[in-house]
This record gives sequence, structure tokens and C-alpha cells, in this order.
Amino acid sequence: MSSFLARRLLFALALVVVVSSSALLLARLAPGDVTAELGPFAGAAEIAGTRARFDLDRNPASQWVVWMARAARFEFGDSFLYNRPVRGLVLRAAANTAVLALAALALATLVGIPLGIVAGSRQGTGAAVIRAASLVCLSVPPLLTSLLLVFVAATTRWFPLGGMTSVAAVGPSGPAWLADVAVHLPLPVLALALPIAATFERLQAQAITDALRQPFALAAVARGLSARDVVLRHAWRVSLRPLCGVYGLAVGALLSGSFVVEFVTAWPGLGRLTYEALRARDIYLVAGCAAMGGVFLALGSLVGDLLLLAADPRLREAARARSGERQTA
Repeated sequence: MSSFLARRLLFALALVVVVSSSALLLARLAPGDVTAELGPFAGAAEIAGTRARFDLDRNPASQWVVWMARAARFEFGDSFLYNRPVRGLVLRAAANTAVLALAALALATLVGIPLGIVAGSRQGTGAAVIRAASLVCLSVPPLLTSLLLVFVAATTRWFPLGGMTSVAAVGPSGPAWLADVAVHLPLPVLALALPIAATFERLQAQAITDALRQPFALAAVARGLSARDVVLRHAWRVSLRPLCGVYGLAVGALLSGSFVVEFVTAWPGLGRLTYEALRARDIYLVAGCAAMGGVFLALGSLVGDLLLLAADPRLREAARARSGERQTA
């Protein structure tokens, strides 16, 4: 297990380096730079000072080396847009995105898996309705879902139209602040959770259907167990294995979907911060956001692998066997 975790950590480090480096170099090589945001009345000295502050007077390779040396000390430079260190901005936005993503993942799990069990183990109108609803949720893009939910919120006034807190909220701490955040969560959470829940439902339904055709399920039916007991005591545990493998991908999907959802719902997360950084050509902020996105993707991949190990004893035995062979060698 220790060697497995070591390999995954090395993979995570490589992923973060590659993603952040690519973002930095692509942002640097794109036409224009942050000096365009200074306006037409900026003097030559101001432009030169800004270019020197953000290392734009260096060639891209030299700038990358300087940035990587700082990043090794967890110093990602300053943001031109906010005139503050990138590290603090990215950490706060990442925390907001994590709250949104975890809430959406929890809702998608609580809704998608039970509906998948029902749709995969039963026939009839109810199962057909679940399948049709899942196909609709998978077909509608996050942008349209977000706009539709905002329209519903504006019409019914059930939820605030956007943001993470109200203008008059005092925080970021205390019961009143937490209650205000909880009121603002449902709108973006629903927009993110619906397609993920539909994905879970489709995977779970297919996995349950396949599990019920296995010999162990047929033997359980022959022993006189009810259909409900066969599903809940036998087929369900086996059917979770394929679902565990996509949990890491679900984290990546939540992050990519949050880019649109956060923009539409004005949620101050990593996706919205990335959008603002790209618009302002704030290359260090772009690279910092990309690095944190790489961390999230690596973490999601690790969670998916650990869930697979927990769900499938054969994978655990294979991992132990490989570890024993290395120690013997």
C-alpha cells in the first residue's frame, strides 16, 4: 500500500507540474499581456515596471524557470488583477469550489445510486421514467441547466439568484454566515449534481442488471431469496465496483462543469477565478488556478483508486502480491 501511495503521489506531482506549466506557457505565448489592461494613458515607465514585476521582460523559458523555483516554495507570484499574492486567492477560491463540489457529489450519490438500483432491478413505468430523466439530464449542457435554474429561482424566489453569501452577510464565520451560505448552495449544487447523478444512475443500473445475471445471483434466487434481498445483500455490493472507478472522473467533471456554473451563478470559486484571470491575461493567476485544478484531478484519481481497492478484494490481493515480489527481489 505504501508503494502504491508513493506512485500516486509522484503521479500527482507530475500532473500538477505539467498542467500548471502548460497553462503558464500558453498564457504567455497568447497574443497580448497584462500591460494592455493599463489603458491607453499608461506611460513607458509604468509599462516597463509592470513587465518587470511579472517577469514579462524575460523569455518564456526563463520566466518558467523563475516561476517554478518560486512554486517549489509555494510562492506563485502576485496577481495583476487583484494586486495580491496568487496563493491566497487560489486557496480561498479552491475552498469555495470544494464546498460546492462535495455538496454536488454527495447529492449526486444519494440520488443517482438509489435510482440506478431501482431502474436496473425493476421493469415498468417507474424504471422507464428514471431512464428517460437521466438521458435528459445527460443531454442538457451545464450552461442551459444553470440558466434554467436561475430562471426558476427568479420566478419562484425559492433561492437567491447567485453568489455565495448575501451582501449584508457578516463572515466568514459564525452560524449566521453558515446559514447564509447554505441558502445560496442549492442553485449551483443542483446545476452541478444533475448530470453527475444521471451518470451514476446509468452506471449503477447497468451494473445491477449485469450483476443479477451472474451465477451467484441466480443461485440466491434458487435458494428462495426474494428479489429485494438478492439486490441489497448480493448484487448491490458487486455492482458498486464499476461505479467506484468513475468517482475520480466525477471530480474532474465537477471541476470542468463548475467553470460554467460558477460564472452563471456568481459563485466565487476556482472556475470563476480562472475565467477572470484569463480575461485579464493574468498569467500567474492562470497558472496558480491550473495548478490547483491539477491537485483536484490528482486527488479525484486517488480517491477513485482507493475506492476500487476497497470494493474489489482481487485488486487488494494483486497489490499485495506485487509489493511482496518487490520486497523479495
